[in-house]
Amino acid sequence: MSLPILPVLMAFGAPIDAPDASPAVSSVQPASLPDGAPFVLVADMSQLTSDTVVTGSGAQSQPDLMTGPVEQTDAAPSGEGPDSDPANEDLVVQARQQVPGDPLENINAETYQVVAKVDQAVIEPVAMAYRDGLPRQVRSALSNFFSNLREPVVALNYLLQLKPGKAIETVARFAINSTVGIAGLIDVAETRAFNLPYRRNGFANTLGYYGVGQGPFLVVPLVGATTLRDMIGSGLDQLVMPLAVGRPFTHPAYGPAAYTVNSLDYRIEFDSDIASYRESPDPYSAMRDAYLNRREAEIDALRGRPAAANDAAAVADEADPALTADSAS
Repeated sequence: MSLPILPVLMAFGAPIDAPDASPAVSSVQPASLPDGAPFVLVADMSQLTSDTVVTGSGAQSQPDLMTGPVEQTDAAPSGEGPDSDPANEDLVVQARQQVPGDPLENINAETYQVVAKVDQAVIEPVAMAYRDGLPRQVRSALSNFFSNLREPVVALNYLLQLKPGKAIETVARFAINSTVGIAGLIDVAETRAFNLPYRRNGFANTLGYYGVGQGPFLVVPLVGATTLRDMIGSGLDQLVMPLAVGRPFTHPAYGPAAYTVNSLDYRIEFDSDIASYRESPDPYSAMRDAYLNRREAEIDALRGRPAAANDAAAVADEADPALTADSAS
């Protein structure tokens, strides 16, 4: 589901089937070129992937070919050695592949660059000051309070996902923490006496559970890294919570307070992940792939499908442990 973050917070899909076969290429007549001048067969960029290699001998299998002159280089002077014939030279053409599920990659990547800079300059220092400046007990109490208020929506979505056991446990958590836990400030339910851990859930998960695709990946100000499905799900969460709980969701002060606390908690929780994105050769792609893999693992866990063996290690530390550890109803 889309997780709430500050305007610049954490900005930090089905595969496209490859064509069955490439059509035959009509003959090309480079009549305008001087005798002996090399020319490159260049495929239509929309048909190429990042791994596409067009060679002198294999170019005939590429679609929509065009011709164009190429400058001679000093590396292989013409007329010297058996490999100097342009017909024998390997001509490489590469193009960046559009990632399935990210049709707005250029816009998203530009947004991410701006957001990442502001995060490093402003948001990270604020989040770390919040972490180091307040006692852990105070921060936990604030987080517990707002998490407890979301429990009715969590329980409702477990019912929609046909998991009555999880729904009952969530209702029990809400009752225990709202009373014994002093309005949810103390998470008594997760202690050994009750053994009822907090589980994240919402309408975005329910949509995914019933097969709704993620839709395009998005980097949205005030929302952050998300998908179309997760944005819709989060919107439904915000609409239902006032109906399910009433006050304090209807109080004007609730929204900004909950947003700020949840955003700071999220920034602290994923601090090491954000640092790893920055160190990656392609920070935007690293962030996007981690988000999509984590969400896919969470939906698979709800369906009782363990992650594939080669992906399990990659998502083990990213997916919500409460979802992946116990997906049964």
